[in-house]
Amino acid sequence: MAVRPILVIPDQRLRSVADPIVEVDEEIRTLAKDMLDTMYDAPGIGLAAPQIGVMKRIVVIDIAGEGEKPDPMVLINPEIVRFGDEMQVTEEGCLSIPELYYEVERPNAVTVKYTDLDGNEVVKDTEGKLAVCVQHEIDHLDGVLYIDYLSRLKRDRVLKKFEKAARRAG
Repeated sequence: MAVRPILVIPDQRLRSVADPIVEVDEEIRTLAKDMLDTMYDAPGIGLAAPQIGVMKRIVVIDIAGEGEKPDPMVLINPEIVRFGDEMQVTEEGCLSIPELYYEVERPNAVTVKYTDLDGNEVVKDTEGKLAVCVQHEIDHLDGVLYIDYLSRLKRDRVLKKFEKAARRAG
């Protein structure tokens, strides 16, 4: 088990666009396992490679609740190919913005296309919690954080808090 450190804002790597993965090889499979170990250890329900400082387009997700059988998903080069019309507001948090939760409005359903660990292309319809998680994690691959959906005032408040903490720790 390899639990890797999770980057926290204002780390600039969280604002960078991740590179596509060209080949699903042993290095990518090991990265996926490390990401799942890190996500479960945190604990969280999703993690994108940039959150551990790896600038590759891969995310891991497991929305199984406590007491439920784990159901991990690994999405390589994921892209949303369809957004549903209905919107939902849910409370989101992020391992890179610890201990803060805000309500965010996103489409309730999305269709995501990705490559799995066996190199197969998968097209999956998602809704509810899974759809929100898929959108949140894919945003990370594009340098977008969930706080970017908040009002400027709230977002600035969050950023100032973490910049101040980083200066104190630095």
